Amino acid sequence: MLLEAARKEIIDYGKKLIESKLTRGTGGNISMCDREKNIMAITPSGIDYFKIEPEQIVLIDVETGDIKEGDTIPSSECEMHRIFYKYREDVNAVIHTHATFAASISCLNQSLPPLHYLVGFAGLNVRCAPYATYGTVELAKNAFEAMKDRKACLLANHGLLAGGTSLAEAFAVTEQIEFCCELYYRAKSIGEPVILPEDEMIRVMERFKNYGQRVDNCEKI
Repeated sequence: MLLEAARKEIIDYGKKLIESKLTRGTGGNISMCDREKNIMAITPSGIDYFKIEPEQIVLIDVETGDIKEGDTIPSSECEMHRIFYKYREDVNAVIHTHATFAASISCLNQSLPPLHYLVGFAGLNVRCAPYATYGTVELAKNAFEAMKDRKACLLANHGLLAGGTSLAEAFAVTEQIEFCCELYYRAKSIGEPVILPEDEMIRVMERFKNYGQRVDNCEKI
């Protein structure tokens, strides 16, 4: 089976989305791109994440959009995924969700400001793409524009889109931005959140590049 490992990884992350309450039902979609073959693998439309079988993951040619393999209809948002693989070399995985707090902020049609340093997982802020009907090329183009120099964007009156070099990174971005959207929602309910300055966000984003098991990321008194 072509891209069998990628198909199984997509299924695993689909289950994680549900278990983490980052989406509900069959909402949202997940994809990965094999750069050598220039093929993207994407979840099928309208099938329970816990019932998807590897052969139901649809393979699509990144350049043409033609279906290469798969016995189901691909996600209605396949063009919103494909546009990133076609025009951004730094994105190899994309996750779209209807996470509660991100969707709530998206209904305000406004960007998520850097009220918390974890917004830096996506960039200096998280822009909100103008509204367009789901599953349209217009929405794909709006999302692509909003995500320039970013790893996530909100989709007006819709939800959240996140990308990364891997599904693990795209999932981490999804989790952190949903958390920051919740913080923004809660902070706005009791006052006006203090927004971090751009120079601090740039500093945070640089530190994120070495985040994890790196000795040189630890400062000493």
